[in-house]
Amino acid sequence: MKVAAKSFSNLSKETYIAGLTLLAISLHLILRYATTSPPLVARVPLFIALAVGGIPLVFELAKKLWKKEFGSDLLAGVSILAAVVLAQYLVATIVVLMLSGGAALEFYATAKASSVLDALAKRVPSIAHLRDGSILHEVRLEEIRVGDVLTIFPHEICPVDGEVLEGHGVMDEAYLTGEPYEISKTPGSQVISGAINGEQALTIRAEKLAVDSRYARIMRVMQATEQQRPRLRRLGDRIGAWYTPLALVVAGAAGFLSADAHRFLAVVVIATPCPLLLAIPTAIVGAISLSARRAIIIKNPGILEQIDSCRTLIFDKTGTLTYGRPTLTAVICARRY
Repeated sequence: MKVAAKSFSNLSKETYIAGLTLLAISLHLILRYATTSPPLVARVPLFIALAVGGIPLVFELAKKLWKKEFGSDLLAGVSILAAVVLAQYLVATIVVLMLSGGAALEFYATAKASSVLDALAKRVPSIAHLRDGSILHEVRLEEIRVGDVLTIFPHEICPVDGEVLEGHGVMDEAYLTGEPYEISKTPGSQVISGAINGEQALTIRAEKLAVDSRYARIMRVMQATEQQRPRLRRLGDRIGAWYTPLALVVAGAAGFLSADAHRFLAVVVIATPCPLLLAIPTAIVGAISLSARRAIIIKNPGILEQIDSCRTLIFDKTGTLTYGRPTLTAVICARRY
């Protein structure tokens, strides 16, 4: 039950709105065509979806408009308002579903890409063993100071960068360096936070605070890449800067010349850029999922649009490309002379 509750808490607001809107549309169609419910009763699910989901989305779009950000999703907000004014509630709800669905897919793509960051965060030790003479005290990482003497028990994760004072053993640094070898540790050797200790306990002296350690720096770099929005979506926003005003002018002309406000609604709904709202997040999710199945982790979704222009890949060490376990590939016998 705790796992299920945690997974639901990690969902975005747009995901809830998309789910509610899809349910509302289904209930509306059932009440309208599968039962003999009055039209007003059949519209109740649509009213709920528009109130709960449509108002927050339109409010967010209004804030973008106030900042003079004419993105590709602004036209969808105009469609929602026009449909509600003209009592076309099903149309408005469908546009809400499209708008929230695109945002939910983009959120899912970002969450999928940050799975490595989640794995790193779970590996961060919460406590360390501070040595005071012959007594060990459990302290939190933020309480560790430079010069503190710590004991790392077998199979524990090193909490901070430091120097070995006592003990002989090995540490697995593959998760940090990419090298799949266990590194020997003796008095005077350097240890890095995030490395996994071997079979022997080691005593180290902390040389950096936890927030300045190698592991913490890696976490900050990955958090920075997580915040980067894909350039593909930003390209869609730039297109919307001229496409949205043009579509509104055409829609206004259609409504004015025909003296029918429904023509205005028809044009703005048809002109709402579905590919920019749905196709880009869908493509990102598909690319990240396909790469993950092939053991390729994408930390920054924005890199996907640069892949087609890449001709050379540079790896910092061979350990990134190997398993670190020698295998027999061939037996070549020397010729006798």
